[in-house]
Amino acid sequence: MFASLPWIPPLLQGFGMGAGLIMAIGAQNAHVLRTGLRRQHVGLTVAACIAVDVIAIAAGVAGMGALVQRSPVLLALARWGGAAFLAWYGLAAARRALHPAAALTAGPQAGPAPSRRTALAAVLAVSLLNPHMYLDTVVLLGALGGQQPPGLQGWFAAGAATASTLWFVALGCGARLLAPWFARPQAWRALDALVAAVMGALALTLALAPLGPAAPLSSSAAPSAPTAP
Repeated sequence: MFASLPWIPPLLQGFGMGAGLIMAIGAQNAHVLRTGLRRQHVGLTVAACIAVDVIAIAAGVAGMGALVQRSPVLLALARWGGAAFLAWYGLAAARRALHPAAALTAGPQAGPAPSRRTALAAVLAVSLLNPHMYLDTVVLLGALGGQQPPGLQGWFAAGAATASTLWFVALGCGARLLAPWFARPQAWRALDALVAAVMGALALTLALAPLGPAAPLSSSAAPSAPTAP
């Protein structure tokens, strides 16, 4: 069907796999959502997340993902570092959920806005200091993209990068539509409780499920993997 357009299948596969991994609730998405609800430096936050993801995806497809897979030390660092980061982020969300005084209000009136430098530092910290992000983008997407035929790997990376771009733009800019609901402190507590539960589950999954060179590759071997999301 795509004999004359061989770049379409890897582009769609990259888009599907990228969307499935990036759209899951995580520390980065939770930060973008909270920023969008407060309407503080939304464009800067979204742009930083997109830039980090695109660079990580490109690095993974270019070969860094395979390098990490072959190194037990790097895999162990990513595994335990990711579990620790997710657990810490989940505990912080649980603390906010249990203390209503720490709840935020949605909208531009939600407290003094941080400086651009502070906002940039916050989003880079939640992105670059999160080893789980590297597992998704560099290792998993890198392993899948690296198995594409020569000359088509870039299309897989482009598909995954497109999914990341569309998702973060929609999440950051669309968060204001939820502002009326998040005008209630109970809504913030519910969001933080959900984030805490998901972060805790991800941390446990990462800690209890051993990582190995075959793990990411086996997911690409399944015929339904690219369309699962």
